[in-house]
Amino acid sequence: MKIIMISLDTLRADRLGCYGYGKPTSPHIDRIASEGVLMERAYAADIPTEVAHSAIFTGKIGLTSGIISHGSDLAYLPKTVEWLPSMLKASGFVTGAVDNLYNMKEWFARGYRYYINSSGKKRWIDGRTINDLALPWIEEHKEEHFFLFLHYWDAHTPYLPPDDYLQDFYGKDRDPYQKDNTSMNQAYAHAAYPFFKHHHYNKLGPVTDAEYVNALYDAEIRYLDDLLGELDAHLLNLGIREDTLLILFGDHGESLTEHDIYWDHCGLYEQTVHVPLIMRWPGHIPEAKRVKGFVQHADLLPTILEAAARAAPTGIDLSVLHPPDGLDGHSLWTSIHSEAEGTMREVYLSECAWQAARAVRTERYKFIRYYDSGPFQRPPRELYDLQEDPEEQCNVIDKHPEVAAALEQQLDDFVALKLQGKPDPMMRQIEEAQLPFRRRIETILGAVGLTWESWIANPQQERYDELEKAHVLRK
Repeated sequence: MKIIMISLDTLRADRLGCYGYGKPTSPHIDRIASEGVLMERAYAADIPTEVAHSAIFTGKIGLTSGIISHGSDLAYLPKTVEWLPSMLKASGFVTGAVDNLYNMKEWFARGYRYYINSSGKKRWIDGRTINDLALPWIEEHKEEHFFLFLHYWDAHTPYLPPDDYLQDFYGKDRDPYQKDNTSMNQAYAHAAYPFFKHHHYNKLGPVTDAEYVNALYDAEIRYLDDLLGELDAHLLNLGIREDTLLILFGDHGESLTEHDIYWDHCGLYEQTVHVPLIMRWPGHIPEAKRVKGFVQHADLLPTILEAAARAAPTGIDLSVLHPPDGLDGHSLWTSIHSEAEGTMREVYLSECAWQAARAVRTERYKFIRYYDSGPFQRPPRELYDLQEDPEEQCNVIDKHPEVAAALEQQLDDFVALKLQGKPDPMMRQIEEAQLPFRRRIETILGAVGLTWESWIANPQQERYDELEKAHVLRK
């Protein structure tokens, strides 16, 4: 048995053909979906990257594990917490990863016999690097039972796809730098501008067309899709495709100007929390299956453990693969075999990076409560009627105060149930260490002589650009 688990960082579900997108971003992913099962409403209960992957590998959401914040020095996952790669290694699987999450937190390297760090001199990682490291590893271990985790970052900023991938999404006759185009003005006027200028905009040049940036995102997905096609062809050529449980998931999505969020993954809106989740295992998972109910990241751990039990590979000790106590996730196998439609009736959502917020998403409504909105202008509470307003454009909290009150109580009860009297880690983060991404902006601001307070009082693009230019000249 081979298990290949692939994180498609920053990939939102509705940008794939198999999730309804009309542009040609994902022919290979679409084919894989047609050969297996697609979860139509998979959610990242915790965002962004650190907390999402922690939930995936523990089967526990942040309120249970204590890992609720991305980039926090307060976060620590005790070694007593069961970790999927460690369990698989203990059972006899050869475990490997091509990944760089160890650079963020040490626990992401736990349980791997082979941990290949994909990071290099640049901040971003090209998927070509992942394939160049992963394909030889797969060939070397093709005769063994293995678990391999691959982490592709191509859909993450900065969007820098190969030039020949852009033409399908942005015509050659269009000019992304046209001076009278004002569609980038709001992005450049945002309080988070110094961070994104430093990490993204400087790599693109003086872009004036926001649709060009969105096209770059689509082109990155198309490039990533080809890399996945290459990986799948490698499995076929090695003769192990039929024996491989292949899992593709997004750790979170991406806002492409929606909700005053410009090419980033904060906010508990559908663009960021609704993620792709696709599984293929020939002979075990029916083809072209679609599950319509709610599922979440934490469901993957018990699903993989049950898959191993179903396959019962020779030489694998299944006694160490029993689901640990206290999981928030539930196996997806009942949904895969049409015995259930998803694993939950509602989804609880959390973020603590750019802003601190929690939400509950039901069949019809989403209620969001903010504890700290960071550099964003948000009301304390939001309510969206997703049947009438799937894009979450109209906050109807004043129209339906009774619905908001009931959902807020439901959210409070859920948090209390999970905490069991323990201190709330989100409140600890805010009170003791503030929002992690505020610290990142403060570092960038400090390099040009600005404080957070002085910048927020007057967040003007020209002001920062002049200070940054003067700083560069002084070097």
